[in-house]
Amino acid sequence: MKYFGTDGFRGEANIGLTVKHAFKIGRFLGYYFKKENPQARIVIGKDTRRSSYMLESALAAGITSSGADAYLLHVTTTPSVSYITRTEEFDAGIMISASHNPYYDNGIKLLDSKGYKLEDSILEELEKYIDSEEDYIGYAVKDEIGRTVDHVVGRNRYIAYLATVVSKSFKGVKVLVDASNGAAYQISNNVFDILGADVEMMNNKPDGYNINLNAGSTHIEVLAEKVKEGNYDIGIAYDGDADRCLAVDENGNIVDGDAIMYVFAKYLKQIDELSKNVLVTTVMSNLGLFKSLEEVGIDYVTTQVGDKYVSEEIKEHGYSIGGEQSGHIIYSKYATTGDGILTSLKLIEIMVKQKMPLSLLVKDLKTYPQVLENVRVKDKNVVLGDEDVQAAIKEVEKDIEDKGRLLVRVSGTEPIIRVMVEAETDEECHMFADRVVQVIKDKGYIA
Repeated sequence: MKYFGTDGFRGEANIGLTVKHAFKIGRFLGYYFKKENPQARIVIGKDTRRSSYMLESALAAGITSSGADAYLLHVTTTPSVSYITRTEEFDAGIMISASHNPYYDNGIKLLDSKGYKLEDSILEELEKYIDSEEDYIGYAVKDEIGRTVDHVVGRNRYIAYLATVVSKSFKGVKVLVDASNGAAYQISNNVFDILGADVEMMNNKPDGYNINLNAGSTHIEVLAEKVKEGNYDIGIAYDGDADRCLAVDENGNIVDGDAIMYVFAKYLKQIDELSKNVLVTTVMSNLGLFKSLEEVGIDYVTTQVGDKYVSEEIKEHGYSIGGEQSGHIIYSKYATTGDGILTSLKLIEIMVKQKMPLSLLVKDLKTYPQVLENVRVKDKNVVLGDEDVQAAIKEVEKDIEDKGRLLVRVSGTEPIIRVMVEAETDEECHMFADRVVQVIKDKGYIA
C-alpha cells in the first residue's frame, strides 16, 4: 500500500503525514462507519509529540464533519485504545503515534471494533480517497453534524483493567520504569502504585520534543546503567506509544523480547495454558530462542516481521502468546495487540509467583551473537531489487550455511534496509553483515 505500512501511516509531521491527510482520514472513517451504524463512534488516543495535538484536532474535525462522533482519550497508549475500542463497542479506534521514532515524525494507526489492525480492504479504499481530487463524501449539516466528546474516563477504565490482570501483590518489588517521555508516563506509574510496587519513574516528563530521546526501549542501555547503580529488582522500558516492552534484570543485563517470550512460554506450558504448545515469533527472533524452545519441548511458528502478522497468526489459530524481539508481545488472553505495560506486569507476576529473580528465569536461554545493521537508503525497494546486492546476499548465505543465518529486509515504516546476521562469534557477525552493507554503499544507495 502507498501510505499504510505494517504499523499504520507514518511520516514526518506536515511533510510525509500532513494535517490534510489526517482530516481526510477522519472524513473517510466517519463516512465509512456511519454507513453501517448511523450512530457511529470513533475513539482517538495520542502520544506526547507536539504534532499529535494537531493531528487529533484534524481527525476529530474530519470524523464529525462526516456525521460520526469522535471520542478523545487524550494522551494514552496504543493498547489502551485497542482495549477501549473493543470493550466499549466503538466502531473504530485511532492511535496517533510514530512509536519509537523521533518527535518530528508521527503516525496514524487504525483499529477495528475488535481492537485489531483495520483490514487491508478498508485501508485500500481509504488510500484511494486520500489521493482522490474530488471529494465524494458529503458534509453533515444541522443536527447531523457529529460531536467531539471528552472520554478520559476510558483511559481510567484501562488502568483499572490492568490492575486486575495479575493475581499477586507487587509489594516489596522495586521497579525502575523508563517511560520514554511517551504515552505511558502516567498510566504505568498509576498501575504499579495500585499493585503495591516500589516504583520509580524516569523519562516521565514529556515536553513534546523529548519522546524517545535517549530514552525508552530503543535506548535501553540508559536504563541498564541506572539499574546497575541502584538496588532494583527489575527495570522496565517502553517505547513512545507503549505497545512494546523490554526489561533489565537485577544485575543490569538487558532482557529483550525473545527472552521475555521464552519466560512466558515456559511458564504457560508449566501451568497448562500454552495453547497448542506453540509460541509465535517472527523471522527476526534469535536462532538461540528456537533451539532453547526445542530443548524444553515447546513448538514455534514464525511470521514476517511486524506485530500485525504475529497478531493474525495468533487470531487465526487460537495461540496464547507471540511477539517480536523488539518487545511487541501479544498475550491473547488479555489483549488483541502488543501491550508494553501488560507485558511488564505479567513478567513481574511470574517473578513473584516463581520466587525467582529475572536473571534466573532467563538463564537457560542460549542466544547466538547477533548484529543488526540499519542502513538508511534513498529507495529501499530499488536496493533489494539490485542484482549485485542479491548476489552478495546469496554469497553470504552460502558461506554462513549451518553456522548461523542472514536476514535482509526492508523496514515497514522507514526508508531503511535491515541487515541481520547471527553467527558463532561477534566478529563473524560483523564480517558477514559488512559484506552486504558495503555493496549497498558501493552502489550509491545510501541516503
